[in-house]
Amino acid sequence: MLKIDDLSVRLGGRPAVEDANLAVAAGELVGLLGPNGAGKTTLLRAVLGLVPTSAGAVHTAGATAYVPQRHEFAWDFPIDVAGAVLSGRVRTIGWLRRAGAADRAAVDEALERTGLGALRRRPIGELSGGQRQRVLVARALAAQPRLLLLDEPFTGVDVPTQELLNGLFGELAAEGRALLMTTHDLAAAARTCTRVVLLNRTVVDEGGPELLSDPARMLRAFGLDKAAEVVAP
Repeated sequence: MLKIDDLSVRLGGRPAVEDANLAVAAGELVGLLGPNGAGKTTLLRAVLGLVPTSAGAVHTAGATAYVPQRHEFAWDFPIDVAGAVLSGRVRTIGWLRRAGAADRAAVDEALERTGLGALRRRPIGELSGGQRQRVLVARALAAQPRLLLLDEPFTGVDVPTQELLNGLFGELAAEGRALLMTTHDLAAAARTCTRVVLLNRTVVDEGGPELLSDPARMLRAFGLDKAAEVVAP
């Protein structure tokens, strides 16, 4: 569903990602981990075409949707939960066109899967942090993607929201979708991901979730004195 070949990105004249190679197959939930400044968000944005690449290629199969970090969304915009989720259908509906039955059905399904059905008419500015995160996930699901890119979906959310999202991401992978998720949460990645990739401008190691419990391997990958520094918030 996603194949990245020798990808390089320069931002402000400096290398942000260098010669990165990565693949995500249908049915996989891949965790992308690394220190701050490692290029995780930049890699996701390069896949989406939001930042220019200086070398390499990105290949995707099927519709792709993106869950950005929560602070990147305009939560003061005067719209309710259902309207925010419907905005994920813009590419399908087109600008200045009315949503059809298929669009409304996709929104309803996304709201139910993220536990937001009862909040559909609530203004997004009144939501808690966990509810806002679920809105962003529902907005992406409304596009009915085969590939889902998630940027730090567990940051600042409560335990019930994290458990709901963990279960939902596992369900989506079991349905044959491909998910690539950046995270600093080692425990969540170990529980949920089918595979993990360590990134520090380039891919330095990858393997099953048991990699995260191997301090020597993580220290070798990042050259740090303490394993905890690999995933420092």
